[in-house]
Amino acid sequence: MYVAPLYRPPSEANSLILQITIGCSHNQCTFCSMYKTKKYRVKSLEEIKQHIQWGKSLYPHARRIFLADGNVLSMPTQDLIQVLQILFEEFPYLERVTAYAGPKDLLEKSSEELALIRRAGLSMLYLGIESGSAQVLANIKKGVSPEEMVQACRKAQEAGFILSCTIILGIGGKELTREHATETAKIVNAIQPHYLGALTLMVEDNTVLKSQIERGQFQLLNPMEVVDELIMMIEPMELTNCVFRSNHASNYLYLKGTLNKDKENMLRVLREAKNNSAMLAPEEYRFL
Repeated sequence: MYVAPLYRPPSEANSLILQITIGCSHNQCTFCSMYKTKKYRVKSLEEIKQHIQWGKSLYPHARRIFLADGNVLSMPTQDLIQVLQILFEEFPYLERVTAYAGPKDLLEKSSEELALIRRAGLSMLYLGIESGSAQVLANIKKGVSPEEMVQACRKAQEAGFILSCTIILGIGGKELTREHATETAKIVNAIQPHYLGALTLMVEDNTVLKSQIERGQFQLLNPMEVVDELIMMIEPMELTNCVFRSNHASNYLYLKGTLNKDKENMLRVLREAKNNSAMLAPEEYRFL
């Protein structure tokens, strides 16, 4: 039923995954290899119905469902609403439906469409901000400007979605580390997400970024520079009740807390790590 590889956020580990689209309609980010082997398409409603029945046969009491692949909101609005209606009819214990979202998809949907999708039961969106720097976003070919990213996120929030965003430490390389840190803090402050996760850049095979590194066009940060960058990001953040995590396998240091309430404690841990490299995960552990 699945077209591999299949991805989901760490927090969806216990969710039933239903693959509604294949691949990613953007699929140009220089650092990402997730969907490079797939040709993007939206599954037909008949395919989706069959997939739902297959999922129901395995997990009839599912309480959480995650809709894969990369950007389910690229589906026609009425089709997505119909899928959501079927899910709540077929899974009587269903409490939550979530999905990845791309900023361009949010911009292309009207506010009215997003509100209808939210009311139909899609409640939480996972979105990669990556960086608040216009230069970094252009370099990684994210497809939107910082201003468009903020607009997309605010549209989602105004429609009632819970927004879980990610940023990538080291994505600006050595050259743009300070700009990446300061501008990312600014964009996160502007968006005020409900959840914020920090990942650390991992170089994937068959990506433009890996080729840039091999040609000497991009310099990776070392672990201590990653810690410095995160300190520079967190220091100017002004967030209201935002749950922060750096628990992804890519990270050198695990942090958790609520910003801004726990900001000083997180900064204290980061500063301790600068003086004690034993607190950082070994490089080989980042691939487990």
